[in-house]
This record gives sequence, C-alpha cells and structure tokens, in this order.
Amino acid sequence: MPTGNAKLRFAELGALFFLQWMALAAWMVPLTLVLNAHGLSQIQPYAFATGAAAAFISPLFFGALADRQAGPTRVLRWLALATALTMALASWGIRQQWPPLLVLGLIQLHALCAVPSVSITSTIVLSSIDDPKRQFGPLRAMGTIGWMAGCWLVSALGADASTLAGFTGAGIWLGVAAYTFVLPPVLPPKSDVKLTWHERLGLDALTLLRHHDHRVIYITACLFTIPLAAFYPYTPPHLRDLGLERASAWMSLGQTTEIVAMFTLGALLTRFRIKWILFAALCVGVLRYVLCALNSKAGLLMGIALHGCTYSFFFTTVQIYVNERVDPAWRARAQALLSLVLAGVGHLVGYLGTGWWLRQNTGEDVTAWPTYWGGLALVIAIVTVYFLTAYRGRRAGPAVARVGVGE
Repeated sequence: MPTGNAKLRFAELGALFFLQWMALAAWMVPLTLVLNAHGLSQIQPYAFATGAAAAFISPLFFGALADRQAGPTRVLRWLALATALTMALASWGIRQQWPPLLVLGLIQLHALCAVPSVSITSTIVLSSIDDPKRQFGPLRAMGTIGWMAGCWLVSALGADASTLAGFTGAGIWLGVAAYTFVLPPVLPPKSDVKLTWHERLGLDALTLLRHHDHRVIYITACLFTIPLAAFYPYTPPHLRDLGLERASAWMSLGQTTEIVAMFTLGALLTRFRIKWILFAALCVGVLRYVLCALNSKAGLLMGIALHGCTYSFFFTTVQIYVNERVDPAWRARAQALLSLVLAGVGHLVGYLGTGWWLRQNTGEDVTAWPTYWGGLALVIAIVTVYFLTAYRGRRAGPAVARVGVGE
C-alpha cells in the first residue's frame, strides 16, 4: 500500500509530465499552420527538422551532464528557462515577419534547448519510482493529458494559425522551470575521476550499441520514427482537405487512446514479453497509415485515434526497456542516446524524407493522400519484419538484466 508521501511524490511527477507535454504541444501541433499563415511555408520541412539537428548535439551532452555533474533536476530547470526564452523569441520573429533564414535560426536555437528536456524528464521520473513497469505508464499518461490540454488551449484561444500558440507555450515552460524547485533532487554519483571530452560530450553512450538487443531496439526505434515523422506536419493539412477545421483539437483524438494504452501497459508488461508488445505496436502503426490512406473522414480520424496505441506501446516500452536493461549509472545517457536516434536520425530523415514524398504526390493543389500514406505504411511493414527477425530478447535470466556495455 503506497504511503501518503509516496502518493504525493507520484502526483508531483505526474504534474511534471503534464506541464512539459502541454508546452510541447502548444508549439509543435500548430507549427505548420502558423508558418503557412505567415508566409513561411517554404521553411516548414526545415523547421521540423531543427529538432532532429538539435538531437545530434544536445541530448548526449546534457545527458552526460545530468549523469555525472549537475543532476537531472537542475539541468531540466536550465533547459526550461532557455526553451521559454527561445520559443518566445522565435514566435516574435514569425509575427514580425523577420527574414525566413533568421526565423529558422531562432527555431533551431529553440530546438537545441527543448529536445534534451524530454529524456531528462524521463530520467527524473524513472529514478524516482520503485516499479517502472507498473508506474511509468500512468505517469507518462499525464504527459499525454497535458498534450491534449495544450491542443485544446491553442484551439480555444483561436491560435491554431497564430503566434499566440508559441507565446502560450513559452509561458508554460516558465511554469516548468519554477516547478523543478518542488521536485526531488536526483544527484549524480560522486567521483574524483577526471572526465575526458569524449565523456563530457556523452559520446561514450555509443558503446551501448555493442549489445545486440540494445542495437536492435535503437535501430528499430529509429527506423519506425522515420515514417511517423509525417503525422504532425501533414495530418492537419489532410484534415483541412477533408473539410475538418480546428485541426489541433482533432489531432488530440490520438491522445485519448494513448491514455488508455498507458494505463494498460503495466498489466501487459507483466504478462507478455517486451518483444510481442513492440511487435503489436508496429502492426498497429501499419494499420494506422492504411486507414489514413482511405482518404475519408472516418478513415483519417480512426488513423489519428490509433496513433495513441502505437506510440504508447512502442516508445514507452522502449523507454522502460532502456531503464531496466542498462546500468543505472548510464540511465541519463541511455535515454539521451534514445533521443538522438529518435529525434535526431529518425526525425531528420523522416521530416525531410516524408516532405520529399509529399511533393512527389502533390499536383496542382491536389495531394494523392492514398499513395502518400500507403507508401509510409509499407515502410513500417518492412521495419516490423526487421524487428521480428533480429530481436532475441532476454533469455539468460537476471544476470543480464542490467547491461552497460558489451553482451
């Protein structure tokens, strides 16, 4: 039976996820429409790719800082303040119609601050709970509720295509920074060992890929992220093509099923192997884009709803895998490496690649949505086959439960 203090701590961690993901949604979901409304559609694919570019630099550095020097709570506080400032500055630049390259540079600066915050928050939460398999899903569901709240707030303010969305997100990030003062401190282990620049930059985390299953998980997550990158930039225009306005609110349908999936994930993880949960998530990912390819209101809305299931069952399970199978001293760097392969490689290739694929399927003011989504469904099917044949799973018992490097 959890004590009163444990319940309070659980609520505090859930509130952290809520605030952070609310801030993320207020920026990311309406970004396409905001840029288009201000004559910046030409930089839209590159604006989304800034997160990918940032993921090659900042997550590993800040992960190493959190693991070895400052601690994740203090690092998150600094990142939240910097994200608020850069988000507000980028939004002001868009409103004032500054040159496209300058606006893109500001968005890139914002991404450098925002991207590592996700893995840092996950590290704080996973380090503060006793049973990640059962507790992390419900906590992460609070992030999903926060994402939905961010979408609803943007639509309620009439800011689906307004820079007010960015200013709102900046205000929420200031709230995240203030909130870190009530979080439990997660201190890095004391060490007198002098760190090399390789270690300070977090590049030693790459040695985790020497382990076969770690490598398969990271590669699968990266490949799966590539076609998924099309969801937020290109589902809103598809919704509008079908006559469905208030895109931000419609997009929150996916978060409804995500909440349900998060609360059921704990029970699934205790009954089934991680391999089969990830396999099921990949299959749902294929189905989701097949439904979008039907090019009907019902099909697209069902595809949006399935986003929650595939996202929760795959990416949350991967985070739990990393937390359980990697040595605790490497947790922040392992989560940061996950951010690198997802928000870095996956999103960079994904945003640019799916943008190119859209152009190949767009004629004179008409987009061949069935071909577009159908091609992406095929990519996910290929990734599913790779994972099913390559992943081995843990068969040697508890002795290999926590692996830092090597087999």
